Amino acid sequence: MVDMGGFADKAKNLADQHPDKVQQGIDRGGDAVDERTGSKYEGQVDQAQEKAGGFLGADETDQQQN
Repeated sequence: MVDMGGFADKAKNLADQHPDKVQQGIDRGGDAVDERTGSKYEGQVDQAQEKAGGFLGADETDQQQN
């Protein structure tokens, strides 16, 4: 069985080291979903992107740059 807690911790540690890459990946993933769905679920995708960035700490770096 996969240790999801350990996976999440490793993802968080990597995100802390490379927040710009994390945010870029989140943005690209959301853009791909929007493109595939014709932006039908754009609001939900945006919310998911914000939550993912918040979980991984990417939004903190993004806010500091603005």
